[in-house]
Amino acid sequence: MIELNGLRKNYRVGDHDLAVLKGITLNIESGEYVALMGSSGSGKTTLMNLLGSLDHPTDGVYRLAGIDVSSLTPMELAAFRSQHIGFVFQNFNLLPRATALDNVLLPTIYASDGRSRRECVEDATRLLESVGLAGRLDHMPNQLSGGERQRIAIARALMNRPKLLLADEPTGNLDTVTEQEILALFRQLNQEHGITLVVVTHDAEVAHEADRVVRMKDGLVSEDVRQRESIVDRPSHANAQTATFREQTPVWPLAASWNAVMVAVMALRRNKLRTFLTMLGVIIGVASVISTMELSAGAATAIEETVASMGASMLTISPGKASSTSGRQRSIEIIPDDVVAVSRQCSAVKVAAPLIYSQVQLVRRNRRWSPNLALGTTPQYLEARNWDQLEMGTPFTEAQVLDASKVCILGKTVARELFDSEYPIGEEVRVNGVPLRVVGVLTEKGGDVIGNDQDDIIIGPWTTFKLRVNSSPGGAAKLSTFADLMPPMQLASMKRSTQREEIHQIYVEAISPDHVELARQQITRVLSRRHNVDPAGAYRINDITEVSRVVGQVVGGVSALGLVIAGVSLMVGGVGIMNIMLVSVTERTREIGLRMAVGADRSAILRQFLIEATVLCMVGGFVGIFAGHMWSSLVAQVIGWPTTMSIWAPIIAVSVAATVGIVFGYYPARTASRLNPIDALRYE
Repeated sequence: MIELNGLRKNYRVGDHDLAVLKGITLNIESGEYVALMGSSGSGKTTLMNLLGSLDHPTDGVYRLAGIDVSSLTPMELAAFRSQHIGFVFQNFNLLPRATALDNVLLPTIYASDGRSRRECVEDATRLLESVGLAGRLDHMPNQLSGGERQRIAIARALMNRPKLLLADEPTGNLDTVTEQEILALFRQLNQEHGITLVVVTHDAEVAHEADRVVRMKDGLVSEDVRQRESIVDRPSHANAQTATFREQTPVWPLAASWNAVMVAVMALRRNKLRTFLTMLGVIIGVASVISTMELSAGAATAIEETVASMGASMLTISPGKASSTSGRQRSIEIIPDDVVAVSRQCSAVKVAAPLIYSQVQLVRRNRRWSPNLALGTTPQYLEARNWDQLEMGTPFTEAQVLDASKVCILGKTVARELFDSEYPIGEEVRVNGVPLRVVGVLTEKGGDVIGNDQDDIIIGPWTTFKLRVNSSPGGAAKLSTFADLMPPMQLASMKRSTQREEIHQIYVEAISPDHVELARQQITRVLSRRHNVDPAGAYRINDITEVSRVVGQVVGGVSALGLVIAGVSLMVGGVGIMNIMLVSVTERTREIGLRMAVGADRSAILRQFLIEATVLCMVGGFVGIFAGHMWSSLVAQVIGWPTTMSIWAPIIAVSVAATVGIVFGYYPARTASRLNPIDALRYE
């Protein structure tokens, strides 16, 4: 079964090669029980590592079951170990956080023999029962004695039905009674199951149990003694085994990936504080992504709602400074005549209304309130803003605008602050000391683009606000002439003294959103001609879509900055994950060696640690999604900034977290996959 011809192994020590095996020639038949003996440094353990394909010979030929092992690729060697060889180590090499059953099942993860998970569990259970551990299936290694742990190691070595069982000092850490039990178990496996058994030992009593003793000295076979004839039949399986091996290639079942996920979870639970601190960067980064996307999506929604509530066809005209045709700079004023001209001469304009702004304090009994906006205008403004249908009461009329009547309409917020649950219609409110009668309450509008409360408003006739609320010396004389005023759409017939009253802005509604630009051009032309000024800079004409666009750009810029910060946090988290995974590789070096010994190849180890890094980031990602949503909700509650949940935000966040895990986990995973099995198993 085993053919060694001129097998040599050299190790590089500094500038020199150290010859450990100096040309071993040895044959072992199928079903033999062989003991390898020798003093420390004789090369017996190195020879066992070569027999187990854990190391490569420097020179010579090694054939097992007719297969030239020295010519196999690393992947073929892993499959070869999985199919043909079982290992029993002196120090057991059990996974400390896996049960006895899971330890025995470990080789099946990397096997390709077609057994289902259920069949593997049944086989593992039978093996544990056969080694006397029927009641220990769910026990952890630290709950078992040394002999019981070695029995688990033996059951694990037999799990893939190997033809060759290699044992390195299997009784070195056991008491005398347990030693005899293990040796009896070896004899049973050899005689009843026909397993070829090679035991490395320096104990003469252990060697006495073998059929044949091979002694080594200074890297050579010094003595080969047959103590007894083997009673095991030795049929030639070489051809069948060779065919079986050649036809099989490693197939990675779903169980392998699931096991990798389970191992990753156990690794995370091993040191909870370290795991949390490692994930913190990912948590902060993902939370930033989620909160930024929700807040920016909420802002976008608020912009759309504000455009809809204020009217997509709205424009406001404000005075500026411009040069006259004579070249002199002068301030431009807007007067009631301009409102009439815009309404009559601009075909793209549907409604034009004057606007007067005031800073006011409202007093009602013992309650005081300063609204965000105090506005004087005409009924046409209410109609354009869809406020003509009030929640209660009626709008003021054009006649009341003509008379500068002491009436007003309150927004929902103002009505609530001044009247609480009382009925406000007909009640009196003092506005900068001027008593105004409440004739209506506006329907609710909510927040605007930047979160300002649109319902924190008081509206009245523009004449009332101009000549009563915003009173100044001479204001009473001006008011006496207002008895001759006409409704806003007939301001052209006013007396010249009232036609020249300055107003702050003109509110314009175009006939449709598509006519906004045309309305802008017509308004500029009409007003420039009326005031004999250069159109450039004379008037500031803004529409709500432009305001929304500017605000949207600001929100987009802030969002981009937030995403950049989130990206930096994710990078920091990724570096932390790389660091902790490198530490994990170092801590679990012996485990890596064990997995390679039972059949894992480099790709399996690479995938194992990549999955662990990805799981670490994914857990951090899910925590970050929750934290980000809670943060955006808190912001919405505290400062009134709108938020909108997006299905894409968590998808993007989780994808980014997974990518961070893969990118920053690759180097540690690659480091783990390139470990030499022997060096890994020897690591202290």
